[in-house]
Amino acid sequence: METVIAFIIIFGSLVFFHELGHFLFAKKAGIMVREFAIGFGPKILALRKNETLYTIRLLPLGGYVRMAGEDFDTVELQPGYRVGLIINNEDEVEKIYLNQEVSNPNVLFIETERADLSKGLFIEGYDEDGNLVKYNVSRNAVIYEKGQETIIAPYDRQFDSKPLGSRAMAIFAGPLFNFILAFFIFLAIGLLHGIPTNEPIISEVISNSPAYSAGMEAGDFVKEVDGVPVETWTGFTDIVKSSGGEKIQLKVERGGDLVTFTVTPDTVENEAGQKVGQIGVMYDPPLEKNPLKAFTFGAEQTYTWTKRIFELLGMLVTGKFTIEALSGPVGIYKATEEVAQFGVFSLMNWAAVLSINLGIMNLLPLPALDGGRLLFFLFEGLRGKPVDKQKEGMVHFVGIMLLMVLMLVVTWNDIQRFFF
Repeated sequence: METVIAFIIIFGSLVFFHELGHFLFAKKAGIMVREFAIGFGPKILALRKNETLYTIRLLPLGGYVRMAGEDFDTVELQPGYRVGLIINNEDEVEKIYLNQEVSNPNVLFIETERADLSKGLFIEGYDEDGNLVKYNVSRNAVIYEKGQETIIAPYDRQFDSKPLGSRAMAIFAGPLFNFILAFFIFLAIGLLHGIPTNEPIISEVISNSPAYSAGMEAGDFVKEVDGVPVETWTGFTDIVKSSGGEKIQLKVERGGDLVTFTVTPDTVENEAGQKVGQIGVMYDPPLEKNPLKAFTFGAEQTYTWTKRIFELLGMLVTGKFTIEALSGPVGIYKATEEVAQFGVFSLMNWAAVLSINLGIMNLLPLPALDGGRLLFFLFEGLRGKPVDKQKEGMVHFVGIMLLMVLMLVVTWNDIQRFFF
């Protein structure tokens, strides 16, 4: 149950902040947001505030922000429609009833001749006496159809009415907020847990390793390698890795004295297939709490993990990883279960890495993802006009189908890996 709660909190937070980015920048651009949803499928909870419906849905596999003007969002009144209207004190239509019985005696029924609920904001038609009448429609008018309420979206509140830069930013803001979230999680870890000092102090020497054979011990503070001063653990390991298996001379501080060792590193192959040196020592750095360093730590960790994930993507593209190495929700759940055993700060670190991963995945130029939509905006900028909506919609639809197939394959691989 603890793993389930941790998974829901982590995954829910990543989705929430991603959609919050879309939401805030859409609002900033003046776009009407019809729904802010966490999850997919049937609604579990729903709350309407002003023009936006906030929902939590059954399947916790993502979320969405539904903006006015997208996905056939607008309502069109065709000639011959019989509609019920309620007129306000300013002689504007404030309520429109479609396809439902209305008992309100103040409702005026007309047979629509012409209507524009987007740009012109008017309805023209014949009343019950056969007279042709025309009414202006309020910008905040509500349409009632089969028990559902829809606030009309004047064209200047629709997604497509906004400049290219505003639309692109509303889409880019989702992945951007995932990187921002990761930074603040790393910052919180630095403030609450502390920051590794990165001093080259050996915490453990592995048995039967080159360092063990040379006589090195836990607590040794590395000062020099081949006469070159060493100040950080990273600098020390970089020299060892690049040694090529050749002998190196280490000068360490032990109990206030300087001791010199000659070590011949083993040569091993890293994840990228490169040959590197290794002497068999472990590092468990002391921690310090410093607000300024915590800020730097947050930025450095965000950059480091972003770079690392891009490197892994490159390995996937070049065939060094196969699709079997990918994980879906089941794999993430199992990894969360393992990470949870090491405490809350490990979970926080895991959440930050997942947030960066989610941001990067969404920026990939694939149909149906944020990156795919940004790619179409790039085409629009180069062509000077938008790509045909039907063609773009078809590309995104095919992309969604392919992503669904990929998700099924990855999930099946996870199930096979972890349960069989």
